Amino acid sequence: MSKARLAVDIGGTFTDLALEQGGKRISTKVLTTPRAPEEGVLAGIDDILKQAGVKPADLGLFIHGTTLATNAIIERKGARTALIVTEGFRDSIEMAFEHRFEQYDIFMQKPSPLVPRELRFGVPERLDGRGNVLIPLDEQAVRALAPQLKAAGIEAIAVGYMHAYLDGKHERRTREILAELLPGVSITLSSEVSPEIREYERWSTAVANAYVQPVMARYLGRLDAALRERGLACPLFLITSGGGLTTLETARRFPIRLVESGPAGGAILAANLARQCGLDKVLSFDMGGTTAKICLIDDGEPQYSRTFEVARQYRFLKGSGLPLRIPVIEMVEIGAGGGSIASVDSLARVNVGPESAGAEPGPVCYGRGGTSPTVTDADVVLGRLDPGYFAGGSITLLPDPAGAAIDKSVGTALGLQRLDAAFGVSEIVEENMANAARVHAVERGKEIQDRTLIAFGGAAPIHAARLAEKLGIRRIMVPQGAGVGSAVGFLLAPVAYEVVRSRYVQLDASFEPAYVNALFAEMRAEAEAVVQAGASGARLQETRTADMRYRGQGHEITVSLPSGAFDTASRAQLSALYEEAYAATFGRTIPGLAVEIMNWTLRLAAEQTAPARCPAQPADKPSAPRGKRAMYDPVDQDMHEVSVYHRADLAAGSALPGPAVIAEDETTTIVPKNFIARINPIGAILMERV
Repeated sequence: MSKARLAVDIGGTFTDLALEQGGKRISTKVLTTPRAPEEGVLAGIDDILKQAGVKPADLGLFIHGTTLATNAIIERKGARTALIVTEGFRDSIEMAFEHRFEQYDIFMQKPSPLVPRELRFGVPERLDGRGNVLIPLDEQAVRALAPQLKAAGIEAIAVGYMHAYLDGKHERRTREILAELLPGVSITLSSEVSPEIREYERWSTAVANAYVQPVMARYLGRLDAALRERGLACPLFLITSGGGLTTLETARRFPIRLVESGPAGGAILAANLARQCGLDKVLSFDMGGTTAKICLIDDGEPQYSRTFEVARQYRFLKGSGLPLRIPVIEMVEIGAGGGSIASVDSLARVNVGPESAGAEPGPVCYGRGGTSPTVTDADVVLGRLDPGYFAGGSITLLPDPAGAAIDKSVGTALGLQRLDAAFGVSEIVEENMANAARVHAVERGKEIQDRTLIAFGGAAPIHAARLAEKLGIRRIMVPQGAGVGSAVGFLLAPVAYEVVRSRYVQLDASFEPAYVNALFAEMRAEAEAVVQAGASGARLQETRTADMRYRGQGHEITVSLPSGAFDTASRAQLSALYEEAYAATFGRTIPGLAVEIMNWTLRLAAEQTAPARCPAQPADKPSAPRGKRAMYDPVDQDMHEVSVYHRADLAAGSALPGPAVIAEDETTTIVPKNFIARINPIGAILMERV
């Protein structure tokens, strides 16, 4: 029998696990243990291995995704970090872009840097924009910093020098000196973590990496040791924000690449389903206990980016967080989950999120000490959740305390009955998610109405139909294992690594194909060393892009590059590719302007077999419900009896007219009365408006 593969995703409320062996998959959810995340992971592993009858030694692969790095930044619970920069630039990290993300709010507060001013130090050194040394590194000044850093109790250091993306020799020498004088202190170089032009983003990324590195190194070390003690001898991989698997050692060096690891797994699942079912346009919707993530997927591929903003503080506005330059699957993430807290503000408006009850204490209905009403409490009051069959029956929900909390915080303040107050909470969180999806699509010039909504995560199937109605979407898919969708996505991810270089190249007579070929050969060697460590002997798939612009412009667009070596004819080819991409983005080109390239990117991934295409949908056949229960009807504004089905009872072709509830261990799917649900040949629920 083939070795089993196990995936674990730590969320803000639940830790999800999915185990696959011999074409069969089982899954489970356990509450996250925020104070020691590995405890929840280990408890979940023990549980799922027992269910599967698999011994730890029988595992062939372990894949892990975690929000620990993100939470450390958001909650400001990372290491005590110092920043060393070129003399005269220590305030650049705080000056940022020097623009206001909210022009008219005189009380607007910019996010404070992770490193306070007293822990930022300047060192005499300087490279010019071509990598030439203008001022040699003052090694004595670096040595003089060591006693100050030690006295300040520094655990991590970020080093960022001007133009180090061209040549990191000054940064590397600084690390050599400080590593000798301050053993045990982790040191991050901006030239390694983000070797790209634009100092603020590069330094911000380096600081964030340094800030979370000790936290992540300790956690990964504890987890690795505990797994080995349990007898797991298989490789341990981490999922990155870009949707690829990477080794434990790489994750320890660059933990900042893990900030969106969980959401990336969900996007991989949705993209795989899109290819399998022939869906050209998909909206991926992942709603868990703490956040909701929305991603656009076209032609079976999610949108990718090299920019990401973490810990937005001002109404989720762009610019109010900390910018990172890392490979990431592009999506919008908002504080809207089952644990999102509902309240009424001074203007008598219902607010939901971004604050979450998390796993400790959790929603009021968990009976674990929570007092603030949440989306899950509203769903219990509305009859969408079965109090005796939540999380596979591992948690018994308490409807009466949930209803009392809704009354106290929302109903009384607005003069609403309990059902109306609970429905108001549900409507607001759904509108928040719909608005985020609209803005995300508009910013990228995409349409939403003709897409298929793929819903997964513990709370997404509950709210998917109403979200689809708000967005004008008529078709919804809820995959098998939807409640642990991100963990299932981990099992589909390839071992992959992305390398970027900022090298200025003009597409004119000075274009040197040999220089570009040598640059890609160097990048390929770096990426291959990482990928081969996790997928030795696998066939590798290479994709290349370049960030290009018209000469004189301030920002670039990303253009896909052809494979193979470049030659003199490539100059015209690259210019044509850029103008094609520019016209697709802006509807025009600018004649007579030269084109230049700022960044070159190479992604290397272990080749995967294409998913088998989904067979044709069989003829409809009726299914018998297990029972009935009362659920709120928004049209009649009252509770009505609806049929309750269990997903395990449904076979391909089963057709269920709404209103209905489809229950399973990790989630619940709500089918409104204007929808019909069918089970497709791969076991997914397809809901369509009628």
